[in-house]
Amino acid sequence: MADVIEVGAARGDAPPPAASAARRGASAGRAGRATPYLFLAPYLVLFTVFGLLPILLGIWLSLHQWDFQLPNRPFVGLDNYKELFSSDSAVYGDWWQSVRATAIFTVLSVPLLVVIPLGLALLLNRSFPGRTFFRAVYFAPYVLGVAVIGLLWRFLLDANLGLVNRLLGVVGLPSDTPWVTDVPWAWISLVGVTVWWTSGFNAVIYLAGLQDIPQELYEAAKVDGASAWERFRHVTLPGLRPVLLFVLTTTILASANVFGQSFLITQGAPGTETRTVVWFVVEEGLRNNNAGRAAAMSIVFALMLAVVSLANFRLFRYRED
Repeated sequence: MADVIEVGAARGDAPPPAASAARRGASAGRAGRATPYLFLAPYLVLFTVFGLLPILLGIWLSLHQWDFQLPNRPFVGLDNYKELFSSDSAVYGDWWQSVRATAIFTVLSVPLLVVIPLGLALLLNRSFPGRTFFRAVYFAPYVLGVAVIGLLWRFLLDANLGLVNRLLGVVGLPSDTPWVTDVPWAWISLVGVTVWWTSGFNAVIYLAGLQDIPQELYEAAKVDGASAWERFRHVTLPGLRPVLLFVLTTTILASANVFGQSFLITQGAPGTETRTVVWFVVEEGLRNNNAGRAAAMSIVFALMLAVVSLANFRLFRYRED
């Protein structure tokens, strides 16, 4: 019998069925453990190339006096960061002016971009003729690029030739309002255009959240005699809490990174009053050829936004607890 087995093994006969099944099981187990990483691989590759590597490069640039036109780019350590917080540096005033402009725009635009789309979503969530059409109308401006929006409203808001002032003059209102050249009108223009342009996106997010709230909760509230405001307060808002957190966080980040509207509509006027952080970083890095200082500004600004985002998450978590 032993001779038969040895001969079979020498001829390469198939192993016993139990051994083959064990090998197949082990191979399937290894393949199963690798499957999630295969699905994650495209994202990890994109994140590494377009996220992690640029961050590391930005940190490296911020530690140098980096001029693209010069062959020597000396290491300066934290000097680029110190200039942003030193009142006697050449960049201190312009940097904090851009931070101030960004903060003003964010504080003015975020509440409107959170509240107005919620009201639109509540209206568009009702059943009425033409609901799909109005949903498309409110979302339509968002598909336009910032260049289109900026140039369009730059002409519409022009103090001398703009259609807005002409229409105001027709109805007896002042027709010489400096919408893009003086404050507070420049801020009103920037915030108003941004709200008109991006409200549709937040409204769609709210709509998706409203449709996930069980209708049984509203019916139970009606049976208990709850008014429309009480149903909104005790059913709609708690059901939308994760959506509100998402909308608030993304809106803060988007408003803080404003660039195109300011660059195209007000062009920073009056003076540099509406020049935002992103605009100043681009100007410092590309026009003034100081990529090291621009990288330091970007990193400091990113840390500011990270603190705001963490505070936002902390606030919502506190309310939930």
